[in-house]
Amino acid sequence: MSTLRVAAVQHDIVWNDRDANFERLAPKVAAAAGAGAGLVVLTETFSTGFGFGQPDFGETEDGPSAQFLAEMAKEHGVWVGGSCPEVADGAPDDDQRPSNTFVLTGPGGVTHRYRKIHPFSHAGEERHVRAGTDLVTVDVEGFRVSLFVCYDLRFADEFWQLAAGTDLYLVPANWPEKRRAHWMALLQARAIENQAYVVGVNRVGEGDNLSYSGDSRIVDPLGELLATASQTESILLADLSTDHVEQTRSHFRFLQDRR
Repeated sequence: MSTLRVAAVQHDIVWNDRDANFERLAPKVAAAAGAGAGLVVLTETFSTGFGFGQPDFGETEDGPSAQFLAEMAKEHGVWVGGSCPEVADGAPDDDQRPSNTFVLTGPGGVTHRYRKIHPFSHAGEERHVRAGTDLVTVDVEGFRVSLFVCYDLRFADEFWQLAAGTDLYLVPANWPEKRRAHWMALLQARAIENQAYVVGVNRVGEGDNLSYSGDSRIVDPLGELLATASQTESILLADLSTDHVEQTRSHFRFLQDRR
C-alpha cells in the first residue's frame, strides 16, 4: 500500500506575465509542501493564462515554466506539476506551435510531459496549438498517475483506456465559470466510472474577458468529495491511498464488466 498527500493549488493568473506568476506561486507551493503534500498540482497555463496565439507565447522544453517547476520540486522535496505552452524538441521548422503541455517534475529532477490531446476548438485553440498524441501514466511515490488537461475531461474513452493501470488522474484546467456545472459533474463521473482518484485544479479570477470560478476538487474512487473550493485562491489537501483504489475495485467489480 502507498499513501500520498496531494495539494491542489487553486490560484489566479497574471495574464502573460511569467515572473509575476512565479512570484505569486512560489509561496503557495511552499505552503503546500509545509502542510505535508508530496504532490502539488497547479492549474493549466499556470504561468501565462490561456493566451495561445500571442506572439512568442511558446517556450522551449527547458523554458522558464519548466525551470520554475524543477526549482520548486528540488527546493521542497515534492512533485510539482501544471501545464504551460511548450514547443516540443524536434518540432518541424514549419510548425513551431507550442503544445499545451502538462509538465510534472519530481524532487530528484525527473520530468514527465503530457501534451494535451484535445485542443479546445470552441475557442480556436487548435489553430495555435499542436495536439498531442500519447497518453501518459507515471509512478509518483507508488501511485500510478495519469495526466490530462482541461478539455480532455470531456473524452471519457481515454480515461477508460488507462483505468486498469491508474490510481489517480490529474486534470489542471482553465475552465470558465459559465460551464462550471459541467466541470464539477465530469470530475465526479471520471472518478466513479474508473474507480480512481481524480484531482481537478481550476483557476479563479478573470482572463481574456472570461470569469473562472475555481471549483477545484479532489474526488475519491467512489465519487466522494474529499476537498473542494469555490471562487477564492485556496490550497486543497487530501490523503490518498492505493489501498482504497484496490478495495473499491475488489468490492465493486465494475471494470471487468466493460465490453
